[in-house]
Amino acid sequence: MQAVPLTRNNDFRRLYKRGKSLVDRNIVVYYAKNRLGANRVGFTVGKKVGGAVTRNRAKRLMRESFRLLEPGLAQGFDFVLVSRSRLPHLKRQAVDASLSRLLGSAGLLHKGESS
Repeated sequence: MQAVPLTRNNDFRRLYKRGKSLVDRNIVVYYAKNRLGANRVGFTVGKKVGGAVTRNRAKRLMRESFRLLEPGLAQGFDFVLVSRSRLPHLKRQAVDASLSRLLGSAGLLHKGESS
């Protein structure tokens, strides 16, 4: 099942305040259970990361990595993925590995999906 975009500022703030966080050198993931039975996901990149082109690359990398991991993810969660300054300069495989490691350590990936 494909994740629904997380768009409301209220939802982002709720995850930042009440959600659990997973931290890596390249990415930060905030997550919390929702009552919808489907996953929702949002992506953020701060202005410190770089200009518009750099920030859009970071979002594209995170979006693609999440899309590839999505079939093995537990359902019924909200996610916010926040880029760190080094993420736009990485290859996609490194972002995949980083996100997989974080979600696997939280027990959100089914067996055999984490690297």
